[in-house]
Amino acid sequence: MIVVGGGIGGLGVARSLTRQGLSVRLLESAPAFGEVGAGIQLAPNCTRILDDYGLLDEAKSLGVVPDAMVMRDAVDGDELTRLDLRDLERRYGYPYLVIHRSDLHGLLLRACERAGVELVNDARVTSYENTDGGARVTLASGETHEAGMVIAADGLHSPARKLFVDDQPVSSAYVAYRGTVPAAQPRVKSVDLSEVVVYIGPRCHFVHYGLRGGEMLNQVAVFESPKALAGQDDWGTPDELDAAFAGTCGFVQDGLPFMWRDKWWRMFDRDPIMTWVHGRIALLGDSAHPPLQYIAQGAIMAIEDGWVLGEHVARNRAEDGTVDWTAALAAYEAVRPEHCRRVLTTSRKWGELWHLDGLAREQRNVLLRARDTYDYAFTDWLYGPTALTPDEEPQMFTAIPLDTAVTGEPVPAGGAA
Repeated sequence: MIVVGGGIGGLGVARSLTRQGLSVRLLESAPAFGEVGAGIQLAPNCTRILDDYGLLDEAKSLGVVPDAMVMRDAVDGDELTRLDLRDLERRYGYPYLVIHRSDLHGLLLRACERAGVELVNDARVTSYENTDGGARVTLASGETHEAGMVIAADGLHSPARKLFVDDQPVSSAYVAYRGTVPAAQPRVKSVDLSEVVVYIGPRCHFVHYGLRGGEMLNQVAVFESPKALAGQDDWGTPDELDAAFAGTCGFVQDGLPFMWRDKWWRMFDRDPIMTWVHGRIALLGDSAHPPLQYIAQGAIMAIEDGWVLGEHVARNRAEDGTVDWTAALAAYEAVRPEHCRRVLTTSRKWGELWHLDGLAREQRNVLLRARDTYDYAFTDWLYGPTALTPDEEPQMFTAIPLDTAVTGEPVPAGGAA
C-alpha cells in the first residue's frame, strides 16, 4: 500500500490499514512531519474511532474535554443556545474533545511509527496512474513508487483529483485568523475554559476554547473579505480583520490583539463529487471532500474515511491475507461520498446562517433561543456511529425556515434552516 500525504487523514488511514495486516509506505512532501494551525474539535463520531485505535486516552491527556458548547450573538454577546457536552457524551457514548492540531497529528504519527509504517519525507507526488498490477505515483524528482493500491490523502490541491473531475477550489471569500493565548494572560482568566464558545455575527464569527489541559486559550476569528468580493488578490489582510469586527461586542474585540497577524487562512472548499475510486487509486480526506469549517468535521471526515476503508479491507480479505480490492473499494465508495456530500453542503448552509444580518439575524436568534439544550435533532445524523453501509447512514435533520420565527410566538424544536 502507498498512502500519499502525511497529514491527519494520511496518518489515520495508514494506521487503519496496518491494523489489517497491510504493509504501508507513506509519502510526505515536506522535509519533516508536522502540522500547522492551533485547535481542532473532535466530536463523538471521531473520538469513537480514536478509542477503537487505542488512542483516546492519550488524546484526552493532551487535550480538553469541555463541559458545554455555547453560541452567542457577536454583536451584543447574548447567549443564543448551548449543548451540554457531558450529556452529549452519555448520548453518543464518547466525549467531545478539543485538542491542539499538532498534538493530534503527533499521536497519529507515533501510532504509525509503532505499527511499522514506512515514513518517507521530501516525496512530493506530481502524478498518479494505474498499472496492470496496481498503481504508480511519480515524484517531482522523477522517482516512481508502485504498489497494489494507492490512497491519495494529499489535500485540497491533490493532483489525483484530476483523474475524477476538472474542477477548482471554491473560494468562500472568508478568511480565518488564529492565535493562542498562554494561561498567564489576564485574557484567559476572563473566560470559562470548560466551554467551547462561538460568537456569530454579520459576516463574521469568533471562536474560543481551552487547549492542553487549560494551559492556553485557542482563538479563531473568521470574516468575509470585501477585497475578495471585489476580486482583489491581496485579501484577508489585518486591516480587514479589524474592520470586520468593529461592530462586535467588547469581549470579541478584546481578543483580536492576540491573533497571529503575519499569517491567515483563506477558506476554500470544493463542490462534492460522488466518484472517489479510479482503478487502484482512491481519494481520501480533503482530496475528496474539502469542507468549510462551520460544523468542525474536516479532519474528522478524513479519519472516518480511513477507518471505513480499513473495516472494508477486513471484510474482504481472504485467509491467505489477499484483499479483494474491487469489493473493498466499492463498499468504501458506496457509503463515504454521500455522507461527505451532506457534510459539505450543510457546512456551507451553516456558515450562511451564522453570518446573517438585519431581520434574518433576528429571526435566526429567535429560533436558536427556542431550542432546548437537550434537543439533538441537529447532531444525531452526525455524531452517531460512522456508517459502514448506506443503510446505516442516518436520516438528515428537518430544516426550519427562518420566516417561521416570530418574536413572542412558539417555534418547533430542531434548529433553523
